[in-house]
Amino acid sequence: QVHLVESGGGAVQAGGSLRLSCAASASDFSLNAMGWYRQTPGKQRDMVAVIVNDFDPYYADSVKGRFTISRDNANNTLYLQMTSLNSEGTGIYYCAAHTTTPRYWGDEKYWGKGTLVTVSS
Repeated sequence: QVHLVESGGGAVQAGGSLRLSCAASASDFSLNAMGWYRQTPGKQRDMVAVIVNDFDPYYADSVKGRFTISRDNANNTLYLQMTSLNSEGTGIYYCAAHTTTPRYWGDEKYWGKGTLVTVSS
């Protein structure tokens, strides 16, 4: 079983920055794919950024150049550095993980409970 716990959410003004963290259970950090997803009320959960092993990360078009996903295998942690936040950045951010490459983004087997980010103008 894999446990994912997100942290780092909060309120920030437009143009500001936040860094989200996702701590994975230590014995299960041999995870092939990890990523961040965002959900707002009434909308589906959308992929924000994903990283698969040592391949280049993949980002949603809306966050390219502003968000950076990274993973620290030594500390079993996934990060999402968010800069130049705008109102579209508001939502619950979920960490996801899969032991192989998921069939499609959003099909990851393991999910955290999410952390709320609120961007105010």
